[in-house]
Amino acid sequence: MKLELSLRAVDLKNVAGLWKGTSDPFCVVTQMSTSSSGAPPQVLGRSEVIQNTLSPSWTHVFPFDYEMGTIVKLIVTIYDEETKRDNKPMGSALLDVADVLGARGQRKAIQLRQGGKLFAHLRERHGTGLLRLQLKASQLKNTEGFGFRNKSDPFFEISRQINSASGDTWDNVYRSETKMNNLEPEWNMTTLELSTVCGGDIHLPLKVTIYDYDDDGKHDYMGELETTVQGLLTACTNGVEDPSKALKVQKQGKAAGVVYVFQAEVSGASNNNHHNNDVTPRMAAVSLQETVTPVVPTTAPSFVRYLSGGLEFNVVVGIDFTGSNGNPRDAGTLHYLDPTGATKNDYEKAISSILSVLSKYDHDQQYPVLGFGAKYNGVVNHCFQCGPHPEAKGIDGVLDAYHQVFRSGLIMSSPTDITHVIQKAAERATDAQKKAEAFGKQAYSILLVVTDGAVTDVKATADCLARVCDAPLSIVIVGVGHADFTAMQFLDDANKSTRRDIAQFVEFNQHKESSASLSAATLKEIPDQVVSYFQWRGISPGKPIEVEEEDIIVAEEEEDIDLSLDFQEGDIVVTAGGTREIGW
Repeated sequence: MKLELSLRAVDLKNVAGLWKGTSDPFCVVTQMSTSSSGAPPQVLGRSEVIQNTLSPSWTHVFPFDYEMGTIVKLIVTIYDEETKRDNKPMGSALLDVADVLGARGQRKAIQLRQGGKLFAHLRERHGTGLLRLQLKASQLKNTEGFGFRNKSDPFFEISRQINSASGDTWDNVYRSETKMNNLEPEWNMTTLELSTVCGGDIHLPLKVTIYDYDDDGKHDYMGELETTVQGLLTACTNGVEDPSKALKVQKQGKAAGVVYVFQAEVSGASNNNHHNNDVTPRMAAVSLQETVTPVVPTTAPSFVRYLSGGLEFNVVVGIDFTGSNGNPRDAGTLHYLDPTGATKNDYEKAISSILSVLSKYDHDQQYPVLGFGAKYNGVVNHCFQCGPHPEAKGIDGVLDAYHQVFRSGLIMSSPTDITHVIQKAAERATDAQKKAEAFGKQAYSILLVVTDGAVTDVKATADCLARVCDAPLSIVIVGVGHADFTAMQFLDDANKSTRRDIAQFVEFNQHKESSASLSAATLKEIPDQVVSYFQWRGISPGKPIEVEEEDIIVAEEEEDIDLSLDFQEGDIVVTAGGTREIGW
């Protein structure tokens, strides 16, 4: 999936120095590399500089690719721009992409150690193509007071409409340069990415707001107008002031000037099948001469759109307690628990690794933990509760529930039968979705099964998967130990012939050296499985959830950030740091 990161900060520490006014902040985003990859950290880009403010809202966005289950960490470094000496650091933060993506509204806030807060917002990147745009304003009302020499210093911002569950909001996507002492400003030509401006939807409402620049950052409002990319294309005058095509600026319901679209042209646009109003490939170069009607693609909405609409995840854990795991009291067996806690067995590693990712999407982090393959009171049970509570709290709670099974008097037995756990998880998943639907919401469940061998009855398991493939459920199976897992891979392949592919099998030993590798391999199919379920049911994503800034929980910056950047004639070079270790 393609994502883009937008950033703003509030209450930064002023580092400009005594008698030097207020800092001029900009930020740099760097994607960390892993020590094993051999690749250097990647600088994703640098924002624009916003002068004389300690609460910058940058319009520059940072695009990157992401796959569920992978661990992607971004370092955001904020600087005060200096023209004659080195830029001064103002603070830095480390963002885990899954943390932000799984948060309500895909927004996260971090308290910076040097002072202030950083707010991060992720959204899906739609469409391709560029918009070349030049605006000229005329007849603007002066906000500088009286006097021939005192005229406003106008700049404009473009905002895109966000149609959220709580109502329409506006998100800044571009800020122009300032034209000093000018009520007839002709701003410079700019080139903007369509994905940022309108998400590929040329009929998305846009707002152009004009301000009078003030050194203290408290810019005076001069007026605004609403339009769309299509409206800008239609209003293009090709460099002349044509009153019949002028866009009217209003301030508090009164005329406050006009804007001429001197240039508006879309180039290189294509349909990336991620939005139901993407710009079509025929828009290779479009301006006034052609009215564009976007085509509604037949492809499904994306996983990120369901997330942004408030999709709730539920996770169930299933654990194999069959006798083939060996005596848990003997060191070297699969269920052996290190009494010192210094090392984890493979069950603990698999559970911790995968839940560390899924927990970011499961907001209540309450996990039913089910065991199978053990004998209680002489009877083999293939679906029993682990731990004293129906649900365990967090990853530590799941591990505690797992550990307590060995103090419960069970006898490890056989056969390996996961059908009862699958059926139970499917029933819970269906019930959770019904309850969510009653409140206009959506819910989806994931069953994580950790087992030491192939199932005893492959056909019965395949039949079970076929029966539950219509449930809002994905099943990820991790095989630990050195058994022959050929039958499990067969189940994975056979499941693809059902109405929905809901099962994924991964062999733990193939990813034994890296937690990140295991979670990436195990969870990579989840997004497509989520979308396939809701589209099969005819359920569209909910309206995006917009979270008020004061409702965002502010996380403390916990990790020390090791990164050194060198600014060399427009290029930014990582000179040290930016690399993380991988393992367990």
